[in-house]
Amino acid sequence: MSDLLKLIEKRCSARIPFNRSRPVARADLLQVLEAARWSPTAHNMQNFEVVIVDDQKLLDKIGTIEVQPSKVFLRENFQLLSFSEDELRQRKIGLLADILPAWMRDDAATENANAAMPLHCVMPGCPALMIVLYDARKRAPASEGDVLGMMSLGCVLENMWLMACSLGLGFQALSILSGPPVEEAVKQLIGAPSFVKIAFAARLGYPVTSESYLRVRREVAEFTHWNRFGATGGSHAAVSADQGVRR
Repeated sequence: MSDLLKLIEKRCSARIPFNRSRPVARADLLQVLEAARWSPTAHNMQNFEVVIVDDQKLLDKIGTIEVQPSKVFLRENFQLLSFSEDELRQRKIGLLADILPAWMRDDAATENANAAMPLHCVMPGCPALMIVLYDARKRAPASEGDVLGMMSLGCVLENMWLMACSLGLGFQALSILSGPPVEEAVKQLIGAPSFVKIAFAARLGYPVTSESYLRVRREVAEFTHWNRFGATGGSHAAVSADQGVRR
């Protein structure tokens, strides 16, 4: 297996608290930004700006912003959870419920989603937060709904994530900062202009404890079609014996 593929396999979401007293080295942050810089973007639009928040007082202020869990998110999230490792291995998609906070893995939480909670309950402490912005007034040429622009931002996220992983940094992508009214409160704290939107944010840091959880993927043969939808490709179909990876 190539070194790149090993890195891709190793990459994971670090959902645990990071060591707030251990700053992320500026050199490492610059390497993550350099990876973002060379991300492929539609028509080389480079449709992103990055705000790095490493001032702990500002991080604490962001952590006090209240968020109300979405009933739609909770309901659809619950549908993708498995409650045993055997169930997850059989489904090959979704997450093991145990790695999520209790309020995210209980079906009853869908009906109790009226109580707001501070962001620090949703995003555990970290020494650095990267907030990726984009100009909502622009779009890739002839791209309805700016689908190509969204794909470009996904490439930026992947490049940053892989670089962070190669440097031994914990990394968790966050979408919760991009929804109203949280987005406006965060933008106000970081001084972002009104015409930009938050694409995503990412927690970076060094985990306080080691993290190991089961990650699964479908086999290549299960999602690959050769020349025609539904055609397996016979002997050309690659089959993996891996039924899950712990990271």
